[in-house]
Formats: sequence, structure tokens, C-alpha cells
Amino acid sequence: QVQLVESGGGLVTPGGSLRLSCAASGSIFSFNAMAWYRQAPGNQRELVATITRGGSTNYADSVKGRFTVSRDNAKKTVYLQMNSLKPEDTAVYYCYARSDPLTYWGQGTQVTVSS
Repeated sequence: QVQLVESGGGLVTPGGSLRLSCAASGSIFSFNAMAWYRQAPGNQRELVATITRGGSTNYADSVKGRFTVSRDNAKKTVYLQMNSLKPEDTAVYYCYARSDPLTYWGQGTQVTVSS
């Protein structure tokens, strides 16, 4: 049973930075892709960033140039570096992994951007 555990969320002022971590219980190299999603109150869950097994990345337009997704296979961890945070980035951030045909989700970590 694969488990994904997020950490690193918290309260930050606008313009600040946070780094989220997603630790997997098994080898992340077995995943076809991993991703970060977020969900703000009253909104649908949206894709923020993806990283494939080969290291290719993709970002939502709203976070391009501010967020960076990366992975450390040895530590079985995926990261989301978030810079220049805005109040509209406030949401619960979820880690996602796909190992076809199975998918896995973490429990989420709250990010609040407020002065």
C-alpha cells in the first residue's frame, strides 16, 4: 500500500515562500508521474504542477515562474517550491501519484497566504 505524506504548509505573508514536501512510502521511480493539486474553499481541485518519471515538468499558468516542482528519487520525495506567494494561492495542497492504472493521494497540507 503506497502512502503519500505532505508537509511544509503553513501561514506566510504575501511575497513569501514555502517549500512543500511529499514523502512516499515506496519508490517514487515506479510512478509514471507525480503532481501537486490544490483546492481552495468553494473551488474545484486544480492541477498546480506535474513531474514525470523522466523529469519533465508542467505548470498551471497561474503559478508559472513562481513555483518549481522537483523530485529526489533517493529520498522518495517530491517537492514544490513556492515563491512570490499571493493570497489567491491559499488552499489545501495535495500530492498525487500515478502508477498506471492506480492513483494515490496524500491527505493534504494547508497553505495560507495572508498579511
